[in-house]
Amino acid sequence: MTELKSSELEKIALEHQAAKIFMRWYEHDSGQKIRHIWHNRPNKPDVSCRLEGKRLDIEVAHLYGSEAEARQILGRELDDKTVDELRELDQKFKPDQRLLRALNRILVNKSHKSYKSKRVWLVIRNAHPAWGAQHIKALQHCIDVPPNHPFEQIWMVGDWEGDSGIIQLFP
Repeated sequence: MTELKSSELEKIALEHQAAKIFMRWYEHDSGQKIRHIWHNRPNKPDVSCRLEGKRLDIEVAHLYGSEAEARQILGRELDDKTVDELRELDQKFKPDQRLLRALNRILVNKSHKSYKSKRVWLVIRNAHPAWGAQHIKALQHCIDVPPNHPFEQIWMVGDWEGDSGIIQLFP
């Protein structure tokens, strides 16, 4: 069995953190028990858990406002395409516009994926320090969720630590 690279371990740790923050808020807000997180292999969503005793798979994404923020948070190099996209966002748009464009880009990219799972939710963790749940709610009418995607529900963790709560983007 090959050892996981430190960047892969870091990615898994970030996905678990995001899922745990989401699960804590979801249980708080809904009163439904959500427990037992575990990591999945490729072709499945990032993590799985039990919601009211039934399996729920969660695909996790992180939202960054600029190249510098992504590098700082991830602590690793990004692929050239991502660097170019983030650099363009940073140069052309104000922070709110950058995040809205970056969020819509994530939604489009994730909408094309398919998973070996019966039930998948997308959880996006906001990493931009200038935004919280209230900012996202205020701009929710501008968020463009593609009409065709594999997710039963789409949620957003309002900030890095999860202090501002979660927002349901779909349905």
